[in-house]
Amino acid sequence: MTKEKKNADQLITTIIAGIEEVKGKEISILDLRDIENTVCDYFIICEGTSNTQVNAIVNSIQKKVSKALKDKPWHVEGTKNGEWVLMDYINVVVHVFQKQTREYYDIESLWGDAKITQVETSY
Repeated sequence: MTKEKKNADQLITTIIAGIEEVKGKEISILDLRDIENTVCDYFIICEGTSNTQVNAIVNSIQKKVSKALKDKPWHVEGTKNGEWVLMDYINVVVHVFQKQTREYYDIESLWGDAKITQVETSY
């Protein structure tokens, strides 16, 4: 396993833990590595039920990744309205949506060639 793959796996696992800690819903991992000209290797997509929960998910992810991996996002966008927050960790981009915004933009179908993994949650 290459160092980059291991780092991406650790980052994804930590991000998922941050989402689950505040009960984020409908978590999907899109593997974009086999698609040409993508901006990153993975998208992680999830949703919250309100702008408060969306921002709580973002804060939870940032805290978990910072503590476990000593990393922080290169860029975060959308926290003011809390309907769609994008967190850019370079090779992993996290999209935290409210349900209606996620349905409207339907990123999963835009990246239909990606391998999509649904994360099962126990809540």
